[in-house]
Amino acid sequence: MCCKRYQLFYRGQIANGAYGLLLILVILLFSSCRKVIDVDIEGVEAKYVVEAVITDQPGDSRVLLSTTKDVSENNQFPALSGATVLVTDDAGIVTTFTEDSAGTYTAPGFTGVIGRKYSLQINTNGKTFTAESIMPEKVNMDTLFISDEILFGEETKLANINYQDPPGKGQCYRYVQYINGKKTETIFTNNDDYIDGKYVEAKLWYLTEDDDAEDEKIKTGDTVRLDMLCIDQAVYKFWFSLNQSATGNSQSASPANAVTNITGGALGYFSAHSVQSKTLVVP
Repeated sequence: MCCKRYQLFYRGQIANGAYGLLLILVILLFSSCRKVIDVDIEGVEAKYVVEAVITDQPGDSRVLLSTTKDVSENNQFPALSGATVLVTDDAGIVTTFTEDSAGTYTAPGFTGVIGRKYSLQINTNGKTFTAESIMPEKVNMDTLFISDEILFGEETKLANINYQDPPGKGQCYRYVQYINGKKTETIFTNNDDYIDGKYVEAKLWYLTEDDDAEDEKIKTGDTVRLDMLCIDQAVYKFWFSLNQSATGNSQSASPANAVTNITGGALGYFSAHSVQSKTLVVP
């Protein structure tokens, strides 16, 4: 049989005879000879990609610019140099981010302020991209600890954090996990739709695609660092939709780009957020 499995979906009722005939046709179809089909995938126009963050930590704000590549090319995306990058706050103060390495734009003396709205403007190759983001209220991370859990019959160590969500819906969070200095690929996000005003224990469940990806698993003796980011709702939608697409939970027939808050046709996001970090050695 050519295919290892298939699914047959139908609606309504099918008479026994018709169902039997349909079943025979399906069996014949999937028992036919294997045929190699060459798919000609047409090239697509390159897209601009923006990864821009404003944080409350001195010297931590940056804008990364690149372009996408054709599906037939490697995954090393070309850096975009020579752009003009401006960030304006709601007080009208304009800060220029200058290129300090290929495609990386920074403003070393710049520090974001909680509660302010920031506007991003990028001019490159005759195109203009803009975005806005508000740095939300900072919610303090109380504790970081490791728990032993059972996942698919195996004992797994997970990072956990506690914090008090303030009353009033609208808070959104992103957690970034590092194991022995390496950032893990899993996307962790949360909002307060179901935790509004509660004391939260967030357990960071993760799945690795490769059983041999040992550096993605937390083990005794590892150093685990967790960054807690308070993000606005538009940025939460970006990370949530990106995670849904990556894990196949988007209920879409084909992969889709994450929901961006950037106008002008670029992919990516612009996030103004606070950052808190805690580190521990796993017992």
